[in-house]
Amino acid sequence: MHDKLSSLTIVKQSWQGKVRDIYDLGDNLLIVTSDRISAFDVVFPNLIPDKGKILNQISVHYFKTTREIIQNHFISDKIEDYPVEMLEYADYLKDRSMLVRKTRVIPFECIVRGYITGSAWSEYKKTNTVGGMLMPDHMQESQKFPHPLFTPSTKAESGHDENISYREMLDRMDEKIATTLKNKTLEIYNHAHEMLSKHNIVLADTKLEFGTLESEIILIDEVLTPDSSRFWDMASYEIGTTPLSFDKQYIRDYLTEIGWNKQPPAPELPEEIVLKTREKYMQAYNIITGDDRTEW
Repeated sequence: MHDKLSSLTIVKQSWQGKVRDIYDLGDNLLIVTSDRISAFDVVFPNLIPDKGKILNQISVHYFKTTREIIQNHFISDKIEDYPVEMLEYADYLKDRSMLVRKTRVIPFECIVRGYITGSAWSEYKKTNTVGGMLMPDHMQESQKFPHPLFTPSTKAESGHDENISYREMLDRMDEKIATTLKNKTLEIYNHAHEMLSKHNIVLADTKLEFGTLESEIILIDEVLTPDSSRFWDMASYEIGTTPLSFDKQYIRDYLTEIGWNKQPPAPELPEEIVLKTREKYMQAYNIITGDDRTEW
């Protein structure tokens, strides 16, 4: 948490996540995206320069461009729209924060997978299933599914989330809500997959979160960022391989290579890994938003 911001007497930090800090402003929340990085649910001691700004601005972009699919909690990322008491902290908040409506969070992560990779590939090799659903024989790593798969998970307060089947999700909530979450998640994925493919990026999978405001289900948290999605370089995409990515898979691969046991404390990341990760996040931002900046 930023020391200056924490001293604000009118702001109560209601929650600190692995990457984002959330401040309660009454009917609204202020979400501040830090430069922290996590992998395998563990936060690392290193900061990735500008990562918070990159993630925040990608989310702002998609909150604005997916409103025809579903409404969301975004109000503004302009400092002048924030409470006047925030102006003192404008230099820190600029580009890395957003004012959003407060919602009741639906405690499930809505994951859609267009390609078999990551944990889906690991599950398939063991059981021939993905998200508890039986898959065709002889699939290869990174192969595209005939249709994108909805594979939800529980949203854990601490520790690891639990992957569940859609049938289990139906058992835990109202069927109409579950159906809406599934349909809207798939619709956003298909929209983004089509848009990104025009820029030579493959959207392999993504994770979305939703909340309710009165009786309306709306999109919350972050949207289609390198922290919540797997972006591949289309030029390197080949079935049977792990394509080059624009996300934190680069760090995951490094950690696997050094044999880290995925348990805290996290190891210090070498400077070259930090800088290369920033470069990959910046590339994703440039392509997605059309902004060709290299520095903030």
